[in-house]
Amino acid sequence: MNQFALPSTATALSIRPTIARLPQSLIRQIANGAMGRPGVDAFWFGESDRPTPEFVVEVGMAAMRAGGAFYTPNLGIPALREAITAYLKRLHGHSVVSDRVAVTSSGVSALMIVSQLLVEPGDHVVAVTPLWPNIPDMATALGARVERVSLQVRDGRWSLDLDWLLGAIGPRTRLLIVNSPNNPTGWTMTAGERAAILAHCRRLGVWILSDDVYQRLYFGESRTAPSFLDVSDPADRLFSVNSFSKAWCMTGWRLGWMVAPEGFAPELAKVIEFNTSCAPEFVQRAGIAALENGETHIEELRRDLMVAGARLRSALATIDGVDVPASDGAMYAFLRLARDADSMALAETLLETVGLGLAPGVAFGAEGEGWLRWCYAAQPDKLERGVEKFRRFLAIASA
Repeated sequence: MNQFALPSTATALSIRPTIARLPQSLIRQIANGAMGRPGVDAFWFGESDRPTPEFVVEVGMAAMRAGGAFYTPNLGIPALREAITAYLKRLHGHSVVSDRVAVTSSGVSALMIVSQLLVEPGDHVVAVTPLWPNIPDMATALGARVERVSLQVRDGRWSLDLDWLLGAIGPRTRLLIVNSPNNPTGWTMTAGERAAILAHCRRLGVWILSDDVYQRLYFGESRTAPSFLDVSDPADRLFSVNSFSKAWCMTGWRLGWMVAPEGFAPELAKVIEFNTSCAPEFVQRAGIAALENGETHIEELRRDLMVAGARLRSALATIDGVDVPASDGAMYAFLRLARDADSMALAETLLETVGLGLAPGVAFGAEGEGWLRWCYAAQPDKLERGVEKFRRFLAIASA
């Protein structure tokens, strides 16, 4: 026996209590035992079932064959950082210099790096919720106190109580977290809300962490959702985080980026080094191809998601007792069965009874209890099969 080994109970007790108290991912808890199981139709993860576009794959493979698997600069290869700035100029109409851009090994890595840059124990952080749990839990893991401002359903749509949010952000607030379009609800910040939030945070010196990963999966008239990058200045206390996962169907490539205020490059390079050192070159080369040649792909994906979401909501709306509010973006239907409150138990029963894999709403916070998230970025026949399984489950439950 290793004389330095601790008993398992002592090892567990030696972990920081804050980390020990953090919950495991309930989405993963549902999925892990059933991934690949025959007869299961899975809609639990937030990703499209489309493969990465072939033109992106070819560039990545060519870069790998050319030896693109060595260390790269902490902030990303210059060619990708320049491609991101060109993309942002096309999208937002003004230039973002490449010194403000940092490439990361996934969007979630970018979120954690920003949290590590800004958050200290005891800080007050405000988050618009329900929200993908990883983001507020990062702040909690770093010792912050997270105050949640919940979206509400009004007139059949998800909406933000702006007065509640602005009232929660005070002089002692360190950071505001906003994800728009929102996972899981699809709520999308309006231009008016964006202006009011930015002005309020400017007055108080509060940082904004804007998770923009779904900004291209927007169903309004514009090709992109309202973004703080549209109206912010380089000196604003704003970090905009994005990812190649959603709009370009590159979840497994693990590639993201952030736009930081001016002057942050040295600190970003340092914290990226502590986390992942750098993103692989062959993955970054694939990212360049996605940015430069991916607009047709994004438009097709956006159009198909609009159709899929409308069909799914229409089908669910015909089922008695199902509440499925409308939304303006992302790839999810957030639905509720009025008579069921325990969303984890409901998700488990759906999986075991009819082989339908949905994410429990409580995974996105207590305000998500009673709800289920259904990712509709799937082929039409799979969605139809899922709806039929849902109907079958309700028939069994009511028998």
